[in-house]
Amino acid sequence: MKIVVLGGTGRIGARVVALLAERGHEAVAASRSTGVDAVAGTGLDAAFDGADVVVDATESSAWDEAGVIEFFTAATGNVLAAEDRVGVGHHVALSIVGIDRNPEARGYLAGKVVQERLVAESAVPSTIVRATQFFEFLPQIADASTVDGEVRIGTALMQPVAAEAVARALADAAEARTAGAVEVAGPERAPLAEFLRRDLSDRGDARAVVVDPAAGYFGRVVGETSLVPVRDDAVIDPVGYEEWRAAS
Repeated sequence: MKIVVLGGTGRIGARVVALLAERGHEAVAASRSTGVDAVAGTGLDAAFDGADVVVDATESSAWDEAGVIEFFTAATGNVLAAEDRVGVGHHVALSIVGIDRNPEARGYLAGKVVQERLVAESAVPSTIVRATQFFEFLPQIADASTVDGEVRIGTALMQPVAAEAVARALADAAEARTAGAVEVAGPERAPLAEFLRRDLSDRGDARAVVVDPAAGYFGRVVGETSLVPVRDDAVIDPVGYEEWRAAS
């Protein structure tokens, strides 16, 4: 199959391209560096010509709520419209575990709510791959949660996963072309504060992690299980934090 990967030169997208190529597919990386701009809507028709599947692994360059919503509204709308024009058979989107249970989510998560809604409303058959937070993003979470030198985080549970496992789930979804949703997570479930403490310690960062129920997650209070999988058929990758750290 010809499979186009939007964001195909990024953290997840590049891994997806490599995996699909190893499996014998014509995997095409599409990004602004290759002349494809989903937000502007340029280069999409040419990139999608002859494609059986499009995998959307794009990441917003903005993190504020308004900017993220604007990004996903424009990018997802343009991509789906181009797929419909060209005749792409299936769309695979990367999202976040819990988005379907948090329709009023704020901040960055609000943009993913918009993205999922647009995908669901499209005429193009689709699969949504919802992943928990990546191990690779723990430092960014700590930085975003730092106030006066302390990392202040809420009480939500987390079940982080390696980026490699997320890329594999996207590649699997592209091959299967089964409409619906998939959840993917790591093997360990614990308070986010615990993972942040381990990561900071391993990186020699002396910042203290303070559990503050009012602090929430990226500025929003979320339920204890809002960010972990609840589906019985969730894909649980066996790579835990210690194995991921040793490999990275």
